[in-house]
Parts: sequence; structure tokens; C-alpha cells
Amino acid sequence: MKGAGKTRRRGIGGWLWRLLLLAVLWLAAVAAWIVWVGQRDQAAQADAIIVLGAAAYDARPSPVFEERIRHGLDLYQRGYAPVLIFTGGYGNGARFAESQVARRYALRRGVPESAILIESASRTTRQNLVQARALMQKRDLHRVIVVSDPLHMSRALRLSDELGIDALGSPTPSTRFRTVQTQWRFLLQEVYFFHRDLVARAA
Repeated sequence: MKGAGKTRRRGIGGWLWRLLLLAVLWLAAVAAWIVWVGQRDQAAQADAIIVLGAAAYDARPSPVFEERIRHGLDLYQRGYAPVLIFTGGYGNGARFAESQVARRYALRRGVPESAILIESASRTTRQNLVQARALMQKRDLHRVIVVSDPLHMSRALRLSDELGIDALGSPTPSTRFRTVQTQWRFLLQEVYFFHRDLVARAA
């Protein structure tokens, strides 16, 4: 009997190790997918360029947000789309919405006001895209290029698809999350959001 108990425990232990290994492999595959998507630049002719919001310091964009804005402006200046859509609302106690900061940045670099659309109500990536979609519908805009950080691109495109937005991804050519620690933290965060979104869609 004792031998049978030990065999059973070893059997359970073996299955637990297999399950743990499968979980690790799955998480590694999700992380690799996020990295791969963030390295693809799908930029092509579109109706508009959506620049997803990020933090702003009063009237100045944070380094992360500035990188996104600059890439959006580069795509605009290269003729990929005639309209820029800047997203992002007010941070806690902020005088300016993120999108207002981005518009100011673009105007100072010669983009005409008629080529800029903004929304100032959103606080999350999903809200960024919901508000951008409303602007698109008002202007009869269909295909868009979504601009964000490489590690954020997978979630941005996944949410765009969920919201029925015909989106192409164009990640910033470099990321302001420069240290290994911040990049790993950002990647782990995106792995978490991948699974949270799966659960939310299944609910």
C-alpha cells in the first residue's frame, strides 16, 4: 500500500511538472508574439494616423509620448495619411489633455490645424480607440495606421480588431523604455493584458 501511495504521489508530481512546463512555454510564446508584432511596421496608405496617448507633463509630452508623436508626424509628412488623430485625456490635476499637448507639438512643426483631430475624454488604450473610432465615423474615415510603442502594438491592434477598426500597426522605431528592467516590466504587463482581454472576451 505504501508503495502504491508513493507511486501515486510521483504520478501527481509528474503531471504538475508537465503542467508547469506547459504554462511556462505558453507564457514564453505569448511574450514572443508580442515582441514579434512590435517589430512589424505595416504602414501603408490610410485615411488617418491614430497616435495613442501617453503621459504628458503639463504642456510637454513625456519622452514616451513624444516618441509616438514624432513617429506619427513622420508618417504624415511621408504622405501615408492626410489626417492625424491624437488621443488621450487629462491626467490627475493636469491643465492640458494629452491630445492637446500632441496637437500643440504638431502645430509647432508645421502641421495645419485642419489635418488634426483630437479627443480628450480617454484614459486607457481601449478608450483611446473608442474615442478615435467616433471621430473616424464623423469624418467617414475607414483605414487607419495606429502608432504606439513596439511592446504595446499587439494590444493596440487586438483592441482595434475587437472594436471593428481597420487598423495597420506602425510601432515607433525606438522605445523610450530603454533599460532592461523597464522593458521587461512593460512586456510582463502586456502579457498580463493579453490574458485579461481573453477572459473579458470570453465572459
